[in-house]
Amino acid sequence: MGKQYRLLIGGEWVAGDDGSSEIVNPATEDVVGEAPEASVEQARAAAWAAQAAFPAWSRTPKEERARLLLAAAAELRTRQADLVPLIIAETGATAMVGSRMQVPVAIDRFERYARDATKDLRIALPPSPMPATPLAAGGLMGAVVNRPPVGAVACISPYNFPLVNQAGKVAPALAVGCTVVMKPAPQDPLAVIELAEIMHGVGFPPGVVNVITSSSPGPAAALTESRHIDMVSFTGSTAVGRRIFEAGGATMKRLLLELGGKGAAIVFDDADVATAVSTIGSVWSFHSGQICTAPTRAIVHRSVYDQVVDGLRTYAAHLKVGDPTAPDTVVGPVISAAQRDRIEGYVHAGLEQGADVVVDGRRPAGFDRGFYVAPTLLARCRPDMTPVREEIFGPVIVVLPFDEEDEAIATANGSEYGLYDYVFTRDSERGMRVASQLRSGNVGINTAQRNHETPFGGFKMSGVGRDGGDFGLHAYTEMQSVVWPG
Repeated sequence: MGKQYRLLIGGEWVAGDDGSSEIVNPATEDVVGEAPEASVEQARAAAWAAQAAFPAWSRTPKEERARLLLAAAAELRTRQADLVPLIIAETGATAMVGSRMQVPVAIDRFERYARDATKDLRIALPPSPMPATPLAAGGLMGAVVNRPPVGAVACISPYNFPLVNQAGKVAPALAVGCTVVMKPAPQDPLAVIELAEIMHGVGFPPGVVNVITSSSPGPAAALTESRHIDMVSFTGSTAVGRRIFEAGGATMKRLLLELGGKGAAIVFDDADVATAVSTIGSVWSFHSGQICTAPTRAIVHRSVYDQVVDGLRTYAAHLKVGDPTAPDTVVGPVISAAQRDRIEGYVHAGLEQGADVVVDGRRPAGFDRGFYVAPTLLARCRPDMTPVREEIFGPVIVVLPFDEEDEAIATANGSEYGLYDYVFTRDSERGMRVASQLRSGNVGINTAQRNHETPFGGFKMSGVGRDGGDFGLHAYTEMQSVVWPG
């Protein structure tokens, strides 16, 4: 409290034209600070500033771009002790998630893309003999594929990992020579403004990095519609992603959309049940289920169904729900009262549709303040139930039985989402066979661990495009073919 946050537009710090809005701590409902409310005109000004800065930045030597990214990483590390408490207060993340998975991962992403900012992304092609045509004389034609930067990018991030997600967008974009306008989620934008302050302070030129914040949809929509924005990189709900897709079509924007998920975890009869239970239980223990890759649909072979349900019931009982600043808290609050009510609505819908509420986390006792939902487990579910079909984005697991492999695959693929699925089996051949049939951008076999060099993104309504590793660099470039006579 007490700090006056501002927007960064074209190298100038300015107040929001539309005043400010309070940012509320999800655990206490206290005010963390006030975020500036950008107007539509200010969003358009930020887009124009990014476009105006693009030609010079795209010509800036790669070594200089790498130096600035490393400087930002170093300053993030210096500021870590201040930023972690702010992120915990804004997001409701537990001390473990806030200290290990927020600022440190953002630092890693800046350092990783600083290392590769000097990488030559061009693709040399072998010479190709071409006969004479009415178009041109024949000859041996050489060619190379250039990867020039897309241009000015609107980076719109979600509320669950605001700093990490922005780092995963702006670091590769800046590394290849794009300029950016950061637009964080309205629930927790303050750490992203701090990131903009850090990047401005280490010397990124005016207009290369801009930040706007707003609790109304108008400024974000202005970015997606602006002719000065060449690409939108968005992480968030499928509903918003659809609108961005439609709006971007008018100017043929390049799109990177990482949208919703409804992760299926197929547990076969030969699975290590303890591993399956602990992995599926991460829905509860990792940021209260507020993560799109969470294995929220447990599709379990009937022979081990009761074991898995009992294991999850026991697992839930050992998870401390409470103050996210306490070091032993595992399950903190969800982001807002509206999200808490939405999650509870899904549990109620499951109950009405015939599900068995094995563990009920609605309105846990002892919390007069804060937006808490405790671990919740729904068994005896069917594929047609609302909480099975729709993304809940909270600490709720649904469990469905299956008898045959094809049935499990069909159930997993029966969702409109396809972001991250899981397979649990001791048979490695079956694991690979099933993984190859899942309509999902990512599949974990016997693990929820990630490999950050892999391409990340989804099938179907889970999005368009891929980032992560070198694919993150490619995402912010175009492909340009250059041909010459040999």
